[in-house]
Amino acid sequence: MNFHGTTVRQQALALLRGGVRNADVARRLDIPVGTISYWLHMDRAERAECPGKPEPECPHCDGRALDTAAYSYLLGMYLGDGHISHHSAHRVPSLMITCDDSWPGVMDECEQAMRAVLPGNRVCRVRRTGCHNLKVYGKHLVCLFPQHGPGRKHERRIVLEEWQRTIVDAHPWEFVRGLIHSDGCRTTNWTTRVVAGERKRYEYPRYFFTNVSEDIRRLFTDTLDRLGVGWTHCTRDGNPYNISVARRACVGLVDAHVGPKY
Repeated sequence: MNFHGTTVRQQALALLRGGVRNADVARRLDIPVGTISYWLHMDRAERAECPGKPEPECPHCDGRALDTAAYSYLLGMYLGDGHISHHSAHRVPSLMITCDDSWPGVMDECEQAMRAVLPGNRVCRVRRTGCHNLKVYGKHLVCLFPQHGPGRKHERRIVLEEWQRTIVDAHPWEFVRGLIHSDGCRTTNWTTRVVAGERKRYEYPRYFFTNVSEDIRRLFTDTLDRLGVGWTHCTRDGNPYNISVARRACVGLVDAHVGPKY
């Protein structure tokens, strides 16, 4: 990696301020054009010369219409694999949800939900090893996701506000779908039984939801209760972090609304 000193940067900025094109400055100084573009952007930002763009209205603060079904799904994804951060290099906070590359359909669905909930904000994908981070920037992200706070989710209380409860009650399956897409899975279990003197193998599908936060697990199970889906705790290695849905009728119900990851 090449590092360019202050003198070279100031020389580039002098040319840019003089009207020389980014590509011409890059060729003249033998510097990648992306670096030149970044220097120009930061220089304009420091001098408050960036073109103004009004912040999109907030459904919670300004009363803008909200796609509540998409929000219920995105809320589930956020509680599972998302977080909001405010890096010093950016003016506004960002929502990031990590999606495994093994499930491209889930990644597409999450991106569509982001665009539906925040139609005036740009959504991008950042490649990482084995996954992509879906990111969107916005001043009102904390308004939309008030569960944001310092520390990890399982180290603080996670409680839905009344307006969020109303949305989840109206779209419970979307909420469950988001939670399972983030921290759940559909597996096939098996067992053997002796029938007429012969041992036979039986297979049956099962859903698991795993989350360290007791509050988030309770949100999941409370919603299953309202939907009439039976569930049980499944403790592994002494950790009560797993929720299991195994009864055939209940698995069929979840299959109809969620299904395997894809």
